[in-house]
Amino acid sequence: MDTTAVSRWHLEGDWFDVCKCTIPCPCSFAQPPTYDDCDGVLLWHIRRGQYGETRLDGLNVAMLGSFKGNVWSGEHTDAYAAVFFDARADDAQRAALQTVFGGQAGGWPARFSSMLGAEMRGMEFADIEVSIADDLSAWGVRVPGRAEARAEALTGPTSSPGARVQVHNLPGAEVGPGQPPATWGAAVSDHADAYGYAWDRSGNSSKLIPFDWSGPD
Repeated sequence: MDTTAVSRWHLEGDWFDVCKCTIPCPCSFAQPPTYDDCDGVLLWHIRRGQYGETRLDGLNVAMLGSFKGNVWSGEHTDAYAAVFFDARADDAQRAALQTVFGGQAGGWPARFSSMLGAEMRGMEFADIEVSIADDLSAWGVRVPGRAEARAEALTGPTSSPGARVQVHNLPGAEVGPGQPPATWGAAVSDHADAYGYAWDRSGNSSKLIPFDWSGPD
């Protein structure tokens, strides 16, 4: 990949998904999905970010994605995606988001994009509403008329009040190696109706993982 014309960039934020798999999603452990195929809603919230001189603080990217098989072993097929970029972004920010998340700017997004090899079903700029509780008790995303997913932190009869169920050193972390632990949740709502994706369900797996990326290295 030629990144000689790419600006230096750095993004910090939170990623989460709500997917078809049962809890916990095997994909994060580098295993095949529960039903051997998976689809879901994915969200990247940029808390602080910069591409060259362009600030990206507070912007979001959402995606509907699907595949069959084990992504991490390279044996998956039928990978598809539809991406929604934050409509609040100005022209420079839109170009930066597309360059980074499209994989043209190196770093983890380039590696993950190359590994997934998804065929794009669609891309648009849209309103993206995101909520992430400071104590990680809940998180959610809504792209009006397209998708909505909400999850609450996983809990149970023996978990300590206010303590989160977390896993360190995931072997299949969707945000790449060396990132903070994943916080696990359960979906309370999960809807999609866009670009050939259509489902309405709840109770399945969700996890939130902070990310800290830079490029074009």
